[in-house]
Amino acid sequence: MSSLGARTLYTPEEYLFMERKATLKSEYLSGEILAMSGASLAHTRITLDIAIELDNQLRGKECEVVTNDLRVKTSPVVAYFYPDVVVFCGEPELEDDTFDTLLNPVIIIEVLSPSTEVYDRGEKFEYYQQIPSLKEYILVSQDKVHVEHYHLQDKQWKSKEFHTLQNMLTLSSIGCKLPLRDIYTRVDFD
Repeated sequence: MSSLGARTLYTPEEYLFMERKATLKSEYLSGEILAMSGASLAHTRITLDIAIELDNQLRGKECEVVTNDLRVKTSPVVAYFYPDVVVFCGEPELEDDTFDTLLNPVIIIEVLSPSTEVYDRGEKFEYYQQIPSLKEYILVSQDKVHVEHYHLQDKQWKSKEFHTLQNMLTLSSIGCKLPLRDIYTRVDFD
């Protein structure tokens, strides 16, 4: 008979100390440090194409797009995540003088992977909803044309789904539009 070893739980401070010295990225949730896996070619292409399209539309405006190397913190229940694409407006609010943890995202976009889809749609979204500045959350499938758009309206999260390349995703909080054909321009579904 085998016994389960005790799980080590870390404080947010311990996580940040280790993460800032690590060569591989990890996320933090409920005291646990969760290693991140690599991404597929489709995943990285979709992420890049979304970021480029948004960056082009936001150039010269008060909002800015960043990709998955900038960590986002949730609060009051502390968790740290690396979303695929993040948009913030105005000055970035950062956790400390290391300037690597954003506190005021307006939009978070996650490109779904088979290993993270349920988590991104469920528990992770629950944590993201704690962020007072967050107005829109977008989930993008990488293996078919399917985008889920959650937007905060009258203190309630409303959702809409898109399934064709002719659809246009309107991001009202930043005044941008994302044609699905541009999101999926370099993805081959065959």
